[in-house]
Amino acid sequence: MGVVDFTFYLFALSVVIGGLLTVTAKNPVHSVLWLILSFLSAAGLFVLLGAEFVAMLLIIVYVGAVAVLFLFVVMMLDVDFAELKAEMSKYIPLAGLIGVVLLMQLALAYGVWETAEGVEMSATPIGTPEGAGDHNTQALGLILYDQYFLAFQVSGLILFVAMVGAIVLTLRHRVDVKRQSPVAQMMRDPATAMELKDVKPGQGL
Repeated sequence: MGVVDFTFYLFALSVVIGGLLTVTAKNPVHSVLWLILSFLSAAGLFVLLGAEFVAMLLIIVYVGAVAVLFLFVVMMLDVDFAELKAEMSKYIPLAGLIGVVLLMQLALAYGVWETAEGVEMSATPIGTPEGAGDHNTQALGLILYDQYFLAFQVSGLILFVAMVGAIVLTLRHRVDVKRQSPVAQMMRDPATAMELKDVKPGQGL
């Protein structure tokens, strides 16, 4: 067993253990920390596969943004997790059945997996555009911004519309809250907004 094989099994075991402890940990903060470990281990697997760009995206987006957001939400919200887990215990038999079915499907797929004769496994992915060289980041950029440019832009537009829709649906204007109007404040005339009083000594207002 070489260094690469040992590293692969180490990251794979870390992903499995982190995923299991994410679900079974009693403390929600610990669950998020185990989830971060799973993300980091999955990023290590992507590095071993030669997909450094995807690994960096996984660390920056999921570990640096999503997991940290989960951690802040869990720590700030006062949620009774004991009550939630008590309700989830009713669905453990169904979840176990679904897990067994998924494991059986993976075992069947792995059992019939055969490599065709004459196929050589290389570091360069199959279907890499010409001129991309050995860099998968360059190949990904050529595919996204050349072959699938329209689909990439449409997907970004759909996500933008979804974000605006979520903001509009959750925005509520309360009548009993006094709000500032920056435009009205800037358009005020100092001559009418202020009034000077000539107060004599000892007179008061």
